[in-house]
Amino acid sequence: MYPIELVAPLAKDLTDFGFIGLSTANEVDDLLESKNGSVLLVVNSVCGCAAANARPGAKMAIANANKRPDHVATVFAGVDKEATERARDFLLPYPPSSPAIALFKDGKLVHMLERRHIEGNSAQVIAENLVKAFDTYC
Repeated sequence: MYPIELVAPLAKDLTDFGFIGLSTANEVDDLLESKNGSVLLVVNSVCGCAAANARPGAKMAIANANKRPDHVATVFAGVDKEATERARDFLLPYPPSSPAIALFKDGKLVHMLERRHIEGNSAQVIAENLVKAFDTYC
């Protein structure tokens, strides 16, 4: 677990932008078990690529999309342990990855960006990838 004073600003980066911060398994279940609509889930992280690429890319995608998910949410790996573990159940068959960005449609995982897709790509490239997924599934 990371010190709260270290991660609070990193979490607020998304929650201040409208992402719902999920901290319990029940909150994850309530959102991701829904069979109606679309959900973008960001597995937030202290990783440098989360700060440099994942969080800004997710925010840019939401801000610039013609179509956007019905809900946007986040869990914080290494902080929201229970919520992150439960979210990773929904992300199978993908292995645990922090950061990661997943799109769900009607309760099914339809698009996934793992850390390997995030590292080395700019926030703009990540946003463009997500916008294409929104156009397809939202």
